[in-house]
This record gives sequence, structure tokens and C-alpha cells, in this order.
Amino acid sequence: MTKTVLISGGGIAGPALAYWLRRHGFTPTVVEIAPAPRPGGQTIDIRGISKDVVERMGLMPAIKQRQLHERGLAYVKANGRTGAAMPAELLDGAGPVADIEILRGDLAEILYDATAGDIEYLYGDSIAALDQDTTGVLVTFTSGVQRRFDLVVGADGVHSRVRRLAFGPEEEFVQHLGGYTSYFTVETPEPLNHWMKIYSAPGGRWVGLRPDHDPQYAKALLSFRSPVISYDRHDVEAQKSLLAQRFAGLGWHTDHILAALRDADDFYFDSISRVVVPEWSRGRVVLVGDAGYCGSPLAGHGTALSLVGAYVLAGELAAADGDHVRAFPSYQAQMQAYVDLNRTRSHCGSTQSSGETQSGLRPRRPSSWSKSEALPGILTLRSNAKPGPRLASVFGTRRATSSASSTMSRGGSYGSSIDRATSQPCTTQKSWWKVSATRRGNVPNSRTSISRSSAPPSAKASATRAFDRR
Repeated sequence: MTKTVLISGGGIAGPALAYWLRRHGFTPTVVEIAPAPRPGGQTIDIRGISKDVVERMGLMPAIKQRQLHERGLAYVKANGRTGAAMPAELLDGAGPVADIEILRGDLAEILYDATAGDIEYLYGDSIAALDQDTTGVLVTFTSGVQRRFDLVVGADGVHSRVRRLAFGPEEEFVQHLGGYTSYFTVETPEPLNHWMKIYSAPGGRWVGLRPDHDPQYAKALLSFRSPVISYDRHDVEAQKSLLAQRFAGLGWHTDHILAALRDADDFYFDSISRVVVPEWSRGRVVLVGDAGYCGSPLAGHGTALSLVGAYVLAGELAAADGDHVRAFPSYQAQMQAYVDLNRTRSHCGSTQSSGETQSGLRPRRPSSWSKSEALPGILTLRSNAKPGPRLASVFGTRRATSSASSTMSRGGSYGSSIDRATSQPCTTQKSWWKVSATRRGNVPNSRTSISRSSAPPSAKASATRAFDRR
């Protein structure tokens, strides 16, 4: 059985994968280029199947303690007046503001705390070279150290170094979607009262503020439409200057945000892109999360895809007794339709201030959000299987609820069962997702399967297009 696995990336997908691999008897090592776990970051959401994954990890209590309690999304005008508002409960947490919102750094810290006790982390280092043979992978780190591993996993994001080394140049896999986005922390210019606020400015520019744990601060968002820009990804000051030029002279709190931009120490800037890799593995190297399948930073599914992808990959490796030749293709086969649907949703709706189309970005009216864009469909997860479930064909009772809320029931050898039914994720995608756990004999089997049905549940969640006008 394959035992040693090197995971490149200490964000979300990497530690999540390390957690599941360790539970299945593997020996994972995580290498992260940053000198320590990165705090702060943008607000991310946990929704759909990913909620059940973190439940299985026992992390939901810690997440609940650190989640941001956002009341909803409000669109404001240049003078600060609210034009429209969507409370989070309007769409049962399936709209632009999910019922569980958390800072990326907080979730990364929770995952690190859950794994640091028995998993090796190598901070301040990265992979410089990979040399595969029939027995393993010789890894050369930028520090000069060389070590052998049975497998290598790229969980290092859109600009994955593992993907570049093992698959090819970034241009072959990263597709520009017509814009750029930035996040950083600012002092709150006005009480947000737990509301996310977006100002849609002329010229395809969006200025936003999201609540922080400390009401004195907020997370600022600056996004704009643009063809590909040539810039140095490592020159932060040049990126800040670019934003200052693009957003100069706009209304609302733009001047306040630009003033804070100069000294922001948690600044993030990147293109709005998606990642499409036809085959997620090359020999003993495999990709998970944004490195292999990123829909778009604005689509809001990156965290879910990372958590579910890590869960499925570890499960397939365990089911194949570490045989990557069997596990890697099965991992992609189980995940592909789920990934494709979430990638399509990037063009049907967005969790930010804009909807995306094939030609780029365009702002959407708040009223265009409806439950018909909710993620995902019927979900059945037997939550007491250890060390982890095999997601296979649905078994047990299916229950559809018009409110798209979870229902808990007892039954079967796994104990509690979670059934959830929602309407199709996009008005053009009539699909309902089904996930469940099975066991092999008396031993819980972690191998996984996610399936989609064209037949709707017995009761659909009705579409809601109402929103508050103020």
C-alpha cells in the first residue's frame, strides 16, 4: 500500500486532504511556501456537500465559533443609499451570502489545528523539481533538500507549481474570465451591521465591504472588468498602484478604501480565472482543488470543491489500497460531473456582485437571484462511517423539502442520515446531486461516488425573486 504522500499547499485543500489521508493510514507531508499559516484573507462560504464533509471531520463546532454572521447583501449607490437588499434567509443560505461564512484564514487555521498534531508541515519551502520513476517521486525542494515520496499532490491553487512541473505551462490550463479582483482589510468607514455592501460603479467596476469579526474593520473588495493585463504577480506595490488608478474618483467609500490600500498588509490581487485540466493526474502526481478545477474566484465554489475533492481523493486512494493507477482515474470519474456543474454555475450566477458570461463579466440585478440557482440537490450522507464514507449510489429514504433545509433521521448501520433536497443549481442545469456512504463487509469503506440525476425530487424548492427595496 502506498504510504507517503507529499501535498503542496497549506491552504484549504491541502490540510483537508492530509486529514483524510492520515485517517486512512497514509503518512502525508504538507509543504507550504508561506513561512506560517496565513491569517485573514477573503470571506469564503461553506455550503452544500462541503458542510457535510466538515461535519464528518468534527470541525463544525470550531467553524460555528468563528463564522461571520452576515445578514445579507445590500447594493448601494454612489451616494451611499441602499438600492436593494437580499437577506441571507431569503434563499435559505443558497444565495450570494451563505448561512456559513468564514474568513479563509480562520478556516485554514482550523484545518491546521486539526492536523498539526500528527502531520508533518514544512513551512517556508516549496517544490523545485519532480522526478518520477516506477517506485516513487524524487522531490527537490527550493531549500535544496531532496526526499522521496510515493505520491505528490498539487493543492497549491490556480498558479500551481506542481501543475507546471508535472503537466505543463500555466497558459495551457488557466483561462482568463475577463476581470481582476482584490481583497484587503480596512477600517470600517460606516457601521455595516453585519451586511455585505456592494457599489456597482460605471465601467465594470465593483467596490465592496464585508463584515469582519471586529466591527471596527471590514474586508474591502475591488473588482473590475479587463482583458489580460501584463503585470508582475510578485510586485505588490505595482498592483496597488494599478488599483488606485482604476478606481480613482469613484463614489461611496472608494476614497477611504484606496487610502487604506497603501498600507494593507493582507493585500491580495489576482485575475478572475478558471482552471480546466483535462486529466487531473500524471503518473504519481495528482491535482486537487483550484490547482485542477477552479471555476472562478467570484463563483463562490472553490472552498466546496476543495473540501469535497480532498475527501473523494483520499477515499479513492484508501479503497484502492494506495494504488494510484486505480485511484486517480476513479477520483476524477467520481468528481467530474460535480466539478463541471459548479464550473457552469460560474456563468449562471455569482456569489459576488457580478455574474459571469462566456465573454467576461457583467453586473447582475439582485432580483435575478433565485432558489433555482442553489447548490446542490438531494444529498444523503451517512455520517457515522469511520474512517470515512464511500460516496456511492443513494440508499435509504430520500426526503424532499420545499425549504431546502436539512432533516435528520436515525436508521441504518451508520446512524444519522442527512437528506437535503433543493432545486436545480441553475435554470439551465436541471440536476439533483446524490451522495451517500456504503461499507464493504463489516469494514467502512471510504471509496467515493457523487452522482447526478435528471429527475427532480418529489418537491422542488420554489423560486423566490423578491428582495427588499429601500
